[in-house]
This record gives sequence, C-alpha cells and structure tokens, in this order.
Amino acid sequence: MLDESLLDAPEALARADHRGLLRGAAEAGARVRTAARHAAEAGITELQPEGRPRTVLVAGPGTAATGVADLIAALAGASAPVTRLRPTGVAPAAGALRWALPGWAGSVDLLLIPTSDGSEPGLSLLAEQAYRRGVTVVAVAPRRSPLAEAVGGSHGLVVPMAAPQEQYEETQAASPGALWALFTPLLVLLDRVGLFIAPADTLEKVADRLDHVAERCGPAIATYSNPAKTLAAELADTLPLIWTEGTAAAPVGRRFAAVLAELAGRPALAAELPEALPAHGGLLAGDFAAGADPEDFFRDRVEDPQALHARVVLLRDRPVDVGGLTAAPAARELALSHDTAISELEPEEGSTLEALAELLAVTDFAAGYLALASSAHP
Repeated sequence: MLDESLLDAPEALARADHRGLLRGAAEAGARVRTAARHAAEAGITELQPEGRPRTVLVAGPGTAATGVADLIAALAGASAPVTRLRPTGVAPAAGALRWALPGWAGSVDLLLIPTSDGSEPGLSLLAEQAYRRGVTVVAVAPRRSPLAEAVGGSHGLVVPMAAPQEQYEETQAASPGALWALFTPLLVLLDRVGLFIAPADTLEKVADRLDHVAERCGPAIATYSNPAKTLAAELADTLPLIWTEGTAAAPVGRRFAAVLAELAGRPALAAELPEALPAHGGLLAGDFAAGADPEDFFRDRVEDPQALHARVVLLRDRPVDVGGLTAAPAARELALSHDTAISELEPEEGSTLEALAELLAVTDFAAGYLALASSAHP
C-alpha cells in the first residue's frame, strides 16, 4: 500500500530517504556538470582519435552499467555496435563477479568500464586482458579505487566518478545520481570519437533540463502539480506496463522497470511500440485486467491484499508531427477498450539528449517516491 499522505510531507520524505534517492535525482544536473569537468581534466576533450571504434564494449556491475550500455546503444544507432559484457559468478558480490572479452576483440575496439564501486577484481582483470589484446580501455570509477589504480597510466584512461554533492551514502547502483556520474564522461568520450554528437553546450542544456525537472518534481511541490508524485500515486497497487515510442524513450522505459523492481520492490514490464501491443495485450484481458477477479465473489476480502491491475505508462521522446507515424493512438485504444488506465509522459521540445534526460529524471523521481511511500520498499 502507498502512503499518499507521505508524498505531500517534505520533511517526512527527507527523513525516510536514507538511500538518497530523491537527493540523487535532485542533484543530477550538478552531477552532469561535475562529471563533464572531470572528463575534461582527464584529457578526454583533447583526444584526437584516428577513427570510430569497430565495436563498443561496456562492462560493469548492476543496473547503472546496464543502463549506461543501453543508453549508449540507443544514441549510437548504426554508428557502431554496442555490446554489454555480462558478468558471471556464484554471487552478485563485487569480489565474485568476472567478465571476459569476446574472442574477436582487438585493437580496433573500445572497452568502457563504468562502476560506482571500483573494488571489483574481475574488472581489473578484464582491463589487464584488454590491454594485452590492444583494446582501448576507458573507465569511470571512484577516485583512488582499485580499478582506477589498475587502469590508470599505461593500461588506459580513467575518469574519476563525480561524487554526490551532499553527504549521504549512495549505496545503490540504480541511484539516478550514479547513472549520470557514470554516463556523462562517456558521452564526452563518444562525442570525441564520432559515435554521436554531445558537445559541451549540449551537456549544459542537459544539466539545465535536469535542474528544471528537479524544480517541478521536488518533494516541496504538491502532488497535484508534480508529475513524478502523480505518476507514483497512479502506479500504486498496479502492474505497470511501460510502453515506449522513440529511440530515447526505449532505454528509459527499460531502466524505469529495473529501478521500480530494485528500489521500490515493484514488478513492471517494458516493451517498445508497436510490438508492445501484442506482447502485453493478453495481460489487459487476463487476471490483471481492470475488472478481473477470479476468486469467489462472495468470499470475505476484508483481510485480503488488493489485487494488482495493469496500468499502461506511455513514454514518448518527442511530439509527433501532423501525419507522423505513431502507434500511440492504437495504444490508447487498446488500453481503453479493456478499461485500463493510462499515464503518459512526453518531454518538452529539445534535443534527443534533453528529451532522454527529462524522461529519466521524471521516472527516477517517481520510482523514488514509490520506494519511500510504499510499505513494500526494502
């Protein structure tokens, strides 16, 4: 159950936010600026690459590294294939994880290692393996971490991870602040190697957009005028079906589903339009339909938990021009034909990176509010 009264109690939210979820989302713009400065100080803006990498490999633990790889792949498009190297191991602990390079990786490939921990021996071993094979290595990791020391110098380039501005322990890799601290230096790098365009002025606009969303979605803003609190309240006791449309919206939807599970303890499914309609259509007509109740009508339900019903969350990264191709009307029609409620998020006008930043920020705030106001959070 969601304690909606907590959503409009800023001081109580602050006391409950031991994991820095809302603070991490609020300072995302500042983390972008700091991370861009760290990238420049590390020499990334002075690089003179000889050409684009054949393949971009991304290795790192947890939701943050997965999100970074997904975002880079979406932005790079056809410029170069992006592959996430998935870890193996007997446990998710830093010391137990191991990564391996593909057999074909060599001197024309680029290995990116984003991690908010930096103590993983497996990543240090991977960097050593890449160095021996001639693969270019760039890591974003906490300053003076074992990984930073292993990669720094002759083995590759290290960018110190931008730390939180406020003094709180950022324990989750899914934290919004961690995502931007790891993602921003790699945006600067991939702009230099020509995979996509992300110059300094664009990153400043991204930071400004994140600041703007933080003003609209912060704890002091009432639910009725706060899109993130409104979304959190709408998703209470539902199974969110996150349907995305657009290049930037797709990785945002997948990350939203991941952070809802990791931070808020909420199941969610993400899919891209138009394929989301047949993929999730059965859920709208089955046990998760708005009116579904497979149990005995006359049974006493006073002590029963409320059943989950599907709710569609439509994420789109751009307004559609008149005559433009969009599956949004079909999505709305399918949802409404099954009496399923629908929430919609669409960013203000701007670049692809600005749209991506706004959608990430609103959904990160919403996940944070759900985690704090729900009795189901860890």
